[in-house]
Amino acid sequence: MRTALLQSSGRPGSTAENLKVLDEAAGRAAAAGAGLLVTAELFLTGYAIGDDVAVLAEPADGDSADAVAEIAGRHGLAVAYGYPERAGGTVFNSVQLISADGTRVANYRKTHLFGCFERDHFTPGEQPVVQAELDGVTVGLMICYDVEFPENVRAHALAGTDLLLVPTAQMHPFQFVAESVVPVRAFENQMYVAYVNRVGREGEFEFVGLSVLAGPDGTARARAGRAEELVLGDVDPVLLAASREANPYLKDRRPGLYGPLV
Repeated sequence: MRTALLQSSGRPGSTAENLKVLDEAAGRAAAAGAGLLVTAELFLTGYAIGDDVAVLAEPADGDSADAVAEIAGRHGLAVAYGYPERAGGTVFNSVQLISADGTRVANYRKTHLFGCFERDHFTPGEQPVVQAELDGVTVGLMICYDVEFPENVRAHALAGTDLLLVPTAQMHPFQFVAESVVPVRAFENQMYVAYVNRVGREGEFEFVGLSVLAGPDGTARARAGRAEELVLGDVDPVLLAASREANPYLKDRRPGLYGPLV
């Protein structure tokens, strides 16, 4: 499954403009043969928008979800997008996956909030593993800081995730996460990881780009630079199966020894 990573901060503060950016990127991705397009964390609204997060937050089945579903259906590819989700009086930092026919197939709420900004504006989610099937590929969802906890990614591996989607807002000086941690996560858990970042300065934050599709061999199958960019890489089930057969990490685990970890 060809996967497109939209490395862009869009237009912070304007959901309408970000939907236009998404539509244009979906057209380019589909023309290049992609079956899936992944955006950065909080792409629909912007990240560093302060209290406007609560103002722009929408339900998982709100107007923006309908707009993304229309984009996905018109271009014939699945879309995973980051957005602030309103559920009653609560706001979550979420990512939603919509299939190529416009169906909402999975919604994940970030479980590990990073820094004062996120803890002040969001409530953490409580479901660590959220998955869906796309074209025979088991796709898992996660957001940014979540991937830095090895337990999170291992839970996905044990649940059978083939491709882990990680919209992110990775900022300076933590670029080593994109450069080193994410490929290691892919290798040690024998999966593909699509880590899709924002880019440029936004409020007090400087986002570093470096989005990556990491393979189960620990290599970058596709890598963006430091500017806005649409990069594409292939998720190969044959390579994944061969890599899992050759790599014994999951088979050699000894869960009985790990009790003290929790």
